[in-house]
Amino acid sequence: MFRPFPASVGRHRALVLVLLITCLGPLALTGCTGSDESPSLPPAGVYEHDAASENSQAEPVRASGTAWALTRPLREVGWFCAQVRANADGRAVWCRIGRRNEEGTVHPQTAHFLLDRNDRLAWAWFPTTQADYEGNPIAVTAALALTAIWPGTEVREEIDDFDSDLRTAIPRPDDDYPRTGWRDTYADYSYDPLDGLVVTSRDASLRRWPFGSEHYATTMSSAVDDLLAGGYDCFYPPQTSCNRPQSNGDFRVNLRGDQIVMARFGIGSRLKSGRQRHRLTEEFPHGLTFLAEAVRRPVTERIEQSRRSGTGFVGIVAGTVVIIDARTNFFGRGDLVGYFDIQIGAPLAATLPT
Repeated sequence: MFRPFPASVGRHRALVLVLLITCLGPLALTGCTGSDESPSLPPAGVYEHDAASENSQAEPVRASGTAWALTRPLREVGWFCAQVRANADGRAVWCRIGRRNEEGTVHPQTAHFLLDRNDRLAWAWFPTTQADYEGNPIAVTAALALTAIWPGTEVREEIDDFDSDLRTAIPRPDDDYPRTGWRDTYADYSYDPLDGLVVTSRDASLRRWPFGSEHYATTMSSAVDDLLAGGYDCFYPPQTSCNRPQSNGDFRVNLRGDQIVMARFGIGSRLKSGRQRHRLTEEFPHGLTFLAEAVRRPVTERIEQSRRSGTGFVGIVAGTVVIIDARTNFFGRGDLVGYFDIQIGAPLAATLPT
C-alpha cells in the first residue's frame, strides 16, 4: 500500500520537504514511491465471479442521488454520462467527452465510477488522456466531480503540486515511474501520469463489479466469419483487432472471455447526388452481426443517419451506448466524403482501452 502524506502537513513546500528528508535524494518524488505498489487495474478479483443479476442495458443517470450529483458538473460542461451496467451489488457509471484538435481528430477523455447498492461512491478512475486542455485534464475533471459529493477534497491541489515537482525534478537512472498517493477522510488516492488517478472510497466497497454486455453484443467467435466475409483479416482467437486492407480500416473489441463488451470500428461515407456510394454491406455483408438482434436495427439506423448527414452522435440507442465521431468534407450539390469512428458499448470499469 502507498504511504499517504499527513493531512496536517502544509501543501507544496512541506510535501517536498518530507520527501527530501525521507528519501535523501534529489528526485525524492519518485524515489519514495519505489517500494509502494499502485492499485492494480482492475483491482484483483472484482470480475472473477458468476453473473449476479447482471444488467447491461444503458440508461441516463437518474436525476437524484450520488451519481446525479457526481456527474452533474461534468454534464454541465459537455460530458456524456450514463449508467452502463449494474448487478446485485452495485452499478457502473461511465462518462466521456471528445475534444477535437486542429487536424479534426477527436481525443476522448473518460471517467469511470462504481457505486454500491447503498448509492455510495466506492471507486473511481480518471484515466490519462491526450485531449488538449488548459491545465491537467485529470485534475480538473476529478475536482469537478469529487468535490460535488466530498466537500473539501483537494485532489486538484495534490495533482498540481505533484506535476510542479515533477517538472523541476532531476531524474536518476534507478528511479521508478513517478507517482504519488495521499488520503483524506473520504478516500485513498493514487496518481501517476501513465495510469491517471485511482480513487478508493474509505466508507464503501464493491466486491462484485458489474460485467454484463449481453443486452447489446454477441460473442467474438460468432462474429468472426461475417467479418472475414467483409474483407477483414481476423485470426481469432486470440486476435481482438481485425484489419481491413481494402479500406485501411480496423475492427477492435474488448472481451470478457468470448463475450464482446465494446466494439470499435471505422467506416467511410461517400454521398454523390444524394446517394450513398459506400454501402455498409461492403464491410459488413450480413449487417452488424456482432450486435444482439434486439438492438441491431436501431443502432444501424443511427449509424446510417450520421453517414448521410455527416454529423457525429453521442448517446444511448435502444439501451446501447453509441458514439460516432465524424470527420467529413461537404461539396456542391450535397456531395459528402467522410470517415466515422464508431464505438458501441462501454468498457468494463478499470479496463483498457477506456
